[in-house]
Formats: sequence, C-alpha cells, structure tokens
Amino acid sequence: MVVGGTLGLACVATFVTRGEGTPAPFDPPRKFVAAGPYGFVRNPMYIGGFAVILGFGLYERSPAILLFALPWLLSAHLFVVLYEEPHLRTTFGTQYDAYCRTTRRWLPRLH
Repeated sequence: MVVGGTLGLACVATFVTRGEGTPAPFDPPRKFVAAGPYGFVRNPMYIGGFAVILGFGLYERSPAILLFALPWLLSAHLFVVLYEEPHLRTTFGTQYDAYCRTTRRWLPRLH
C-alpha cells in the first residue's frame, strides 16, 4: 500500500511541478509530462492505485478486495485505451505519439 501511495503522490507532484497542472480534469497539466514516474511507464498513477488496492487486500487478508483489484485494473485499462490515450493524442499530438513509441503502457522496459 505504501509503495502504491508513494507512487501516486510522486505522479501528482510531477504533474504539478513539470506539467503545471494536476491530474484533476478541471486543472489538467498544461505541459506534456514524460519525466519522473512517467519516464518509466505511461500510466504509473493507475499502477500505484492498483498497488494500494492489492496491498490493502493482502493486509486485510480479504479475497473480496483482492478479487476487486482485477476488474479495477481492467476498468483502468479500458479507460486508458478508449478515452485517455485518444484525448492525449488530440491534446499533445506528435509529442505524445513519440512518447508512446518509446514508453510502454503498463510495464517498464528492462534494459
């Protein structure tokens, strides 16, 4: 849980300092962000959220919470693919396309 929460906070801090905005739809980043956690994967905030849910399920020893983590991850994936990525392509254009070619969606590249 702590690792996931820390990752989520690092994402918010990166949006504020580098993107000059927040993850909130009413104050989105005004600059494209590919630094910090976003330098490793395209969706670190969702990974952090998944880690929090998974960690909480393990902490509580709750099969229901652990099972909830899977549809939550599927929902996050569908949201990213169907809404967020097209929106970012429209907003940031070729800069986002280049980022997608070099940075994986969910798992970092192992060099």
